[in-house]
Amino acid sequence: MHADTVQPLESSVDLAHRNASRAAGLVTPALRATVDTFDTRIRPIVAYHFGWMDTGGRPTANSGGKMIRAALTILAAEACGGDAQQAVPGAAAVELVHNFSLLHDDVMDHDLERRGRPTVWSKFGTPAAILAGDILLARACGMFDEASGHQGWATKALIDAIAELAAGQMADLALERRATVTLEEALTVSEQKTAALLRCACTLGAGLVGAPDATCRRFGAFGMHLGMAFQLVDDVLGIWGDPAVTGKPVRSDLHNKKKSIPVVAALNSGRPGSAELAALYADTDPMTEDGARRAAELVELAGGRAWTESEIERHRGLAVAQLDALGLTEAQRAPLLALADYVAFRKH
Repeated sequence: MHADTVQPLESSVDLAHRNASRAAGLVTPALRATVDTFDTRIRPIVAYHFGWMDTGGRPTANSGGKMIRAALTILAAEACGGDAQQAVPGAAAVELVHNFSLLHDDVMDHDLERRGRPTVWSKFGTPAAILAGDILLARACGMFDEASGHQGWATKALIDAIAELAAGQMADLALERRATVTLEEALTVSEQKTAALLRCACTLGAGLVGAPDATCRRFGAFGMHLGMAFQLVDDVLGIWGDPAVTGKPVRSDLHNKKKSIPVVAALNSGRPGSAELAALYADTDPMTEDGARRAAELVELAGGRAWTESEIERHRGLAVAQLDALGLTEAQRAPLLALADYVAFRKH
């Protein structure tokens, strides 16, 4: 971390958590109001996914997820001098899209756990998970009020992000079936699957409070680089994360033979360990626990972890450069910088 741009990590994390909690407080009522309009057969399934109900169907106090995207939307609006309430429809929309993607991703990846609980498909069945995701997606596209004057462009921005997300997921599935994948291909998937929605969140936040197009684009670039850092951190945690913190099984990405960025970087490095890792991934038998443990060692030996961590720092720096170019006051810049630090250095 560079001392001239990074706040002390504890204070950054604390500020980021406070702003994410504040965003959750603003956006959760809108999400709950939307879910309350759903058919009574699908409503409890969605509520379970958001964490509002436990596995026994009892209400919880959970607001659902990290709310990073909602926080970005709110903070971008405030950094442009707007009121947070103006950005709530955008923040709710991106959270609905994000949770749609989680529901469908869990089905496609056959993941059994999310946030330390059984996934929706594993608890309620695949059709229920697909339909729950479908209704979240449909409602997200209807979040913008025609009377506000933002319905057209805001809905288009959201739809464009959804199209990128779908293209990225399709590409990801295709890459998993291939023996060789380039780093460029893997990074493009990350940009489409993750960065596109964070870019959209920041663009919506700025645009919904009337910021000029150039400012919206600059905030969008900030969100894109932050999204890349976010996905790269996820890829690191998918191999070396603590299950007690991440809520996912240990070395889950390796057990699934996912070609995450650290793996692809290692496979393409030509360094010791690369060939052995390729052989492990090419084996048609399921990855054993011993195999996954060895694969993690090989990814590190071949430089995949170090390369990915350097990319996280690079994208964080590029995100901060976008903030610097906006000419924000320190009060406007600090919450966004704290969120950037949290994303880049988080452990879950």
